[in-house]
Amino acid sequence: MVHTQTSTPPTTAQLSPTTDFRQLLEEIYQGRHLHDFKRNQRIQLQPHEVWVVCKGIVQLSTLHPTGDESIVGLACASMPFGLPFTRINPYEAHALSNVVLMRLHQMEIEQSPRLAQGLFQQLGHRLKQTEAVLAMASQRRVEDRLKQLLLLLSQDMGQVTSEGIRITVRLTHQQIANLTATTRVTITRLLQHLRQERWLEIDSSRHFIVLNPIAS
Repeated sequence: MVHTQTSTPPTTAQLSPTTDFRQLLEEIYQGRHLHDFKRNQRIQLQPHEVWVVCKGIVQLSTLHPTGDESIVGLACASMPFGLPFTRINPYEAHALSNVVLMRLHQMEIEQSPRLAQGLFQQLGHRLKQTEAVLAMASQRRVEDRLKQLLLLLSQDMGQVTSEGIRITVRLTHQQIANLTATTRVTITRLLQHLRQERWLEIDSSRHFIVLNPIAS
C-alpha cells in the first residue's frame, strides 16, 4: 500500500544536529510516496536503494549456511537501512511491527548534502544501537538478554508515562524469543517473573512498560 505525504516546500536552511530527520525529509520531498508493510512481511532490498523508517520497527538479519538466523540490528523511526549500508550477504529485512517506510535512491542521497548529512547522523544512531544488540547477544543468561532488549526498545521507541517507559510498538512473545535467541515458553515465563519483580508491566493494549529503567 502506498501513501502520498504532503509537506512544506524545501528550505535553504542548513541542517543542524538538533534538526528532526523526519521534518527534514518532509521539507525536501513534498508529495513523496510512503510504503506500508504488515507485521512479519519481508521488505525487498535493492543494491542502490535506501529505506527510511517513518513508523514502526524493522528487523535486520542474516542467514547462516546451517539455516540459523542472526539478528544484526533493529531500524526504528527515522533510521535508514538497505544494501548500500552493509557488506553482509545474505541481508534481510522484515517488518517487526506494521511499518511505514520511505524509499530513496542512492543517487538522490549523493546529490543532496542535507539529506546525506541527515542520514549520516541517523546511521551513527544505528551504529550505537547495533553495538547494543551485539552486547545483548553476548549475555549468557536469557533474562539479561531480555532486559537489555526491553531497555533498548524503551530508549528507541519509548513513551514516558506516570508508571515508567512504555514501548510504543507491540511485540509478540515469539518475536521477543527470536530476538533473544530462546523459546517462546521461556520468554513467557521470564516476562511473568519480571512482572512479579515489578520491573515490568503490561498495559491493557498489551504494550510493555519498563517500570524503573534508570535503576536498571
